[in-house]
Amino acid sequence: MRLIGWTSVCRPYWSRIFRAVWSCRCMTTADNSRELIEGWRQRFEDRGLSLVISGHSSPSPRGVGFAKNQAVCQSSGRFLCFQDADDVMRPQRVRLQHEAAAVNPTAIVGCKVCRVPEGSTERYTRWINSLSPEQLLTQVYTSHGPTVIMPTWFCSRDWFQTVGRFDEGGKGVPEDLLFFYQSLRRGGTVVRVDECLLVYRYHEHAATHSVLEDTIWDLRVDFLQERVLSQWEAFTIWNAGKQGRKLYRSLSPTNQKKVKAFCDVDENKIQKGFYTYEESKERPKPKIPILHFRNASPPFIVCVKLDMTHGVLEENLLSLQLKEGIHYYHFN
Repeated sequence: MRLIGWTSVCRPYWSRIFRAVWSCRCMTTADNSRELIEGWRQRFEDRGLSLVISGHSSPSPRGVGFAKNQAVCQSSGRFLCFQDADDVMRPQRVRLQHEAAAVNPTAIVGCKVCRVPEGSTERYTRWINSLSPEQLLTQVYTSHGPTVIMPTWFCSRDWFQTVGRFDEGGKGVPEDLLFFYQSLRRGGTVVRVDECLLVYRYHEHAATHSVLEDTIWDLRVDFLQERVLSQWEAFTIWNAGKQGRKLYRSLSPTNQKKVKAFCDVDENKIQKGFYTYEESKERPKPKIPILHFRNASPPFIVCVKLDMTHGVLEENLLSLQLKEGIHYYHFN
């Protein structure tokens, strides 16, 4: 993996406000990307653009987080724009995201994306592009990860330094999710420019596929407990099936005791009456009631996959006149 740190001094407008950082993930040592960029050095410099290129040939690469941190260190501008090597930036991206960042100095600013190949990760892409401004904060616990995806990030250098560096643990570390959660802990917000400013490429060798699902799960559970469950005296888990039970088992003993019921729409699960936590060392073993969702009490942690029930889940939540972020949070 190679890194490009690109500092630009574009005249006349950009020279006053912007020097971009590009952290490029997918330049392997097998290609000649570095040589191609070197061939353009003089053209950049003739236009007043300072080009910084670095890399390493270590047999033990230090990971995406290390590359991004080095890119930030090599740059000197007031704003940071992150761009993966295999994606394509639309012409207005920098201007529109800079305008958003300028009025939201503690924000990570993202944008809508156009996925290629067309139709790949259809549900995920729809989620990225359809979240409301409020859901950018309420849906941070879902399995999709950051509500504005890392390849679209734009923020001020001041805010980056306030949050801290990316984790440099290497392969298998979700450095973007860790940074995103830390930004929220520091009081940061999330903003999305509602235009497609990035052509977001899907391929099976992307670095994100090296992160284990269990790693992401544990981080999400911990953040949910820290930010939400610590504020609630009791709650209901919406889903008496596999995912709901897994969440229950993953909670701390303190938060397990706060679970007053599971709720569901499946009559077979409801007729069983209880979920017994067989792995518990308590005696008697905890038995959690299973109710129909209309008989259950908020607040809820919803463990049903979004966009997979043909709108039934959303209709059920709407029928109870609940407000997301107050009466319920999505976890799956």
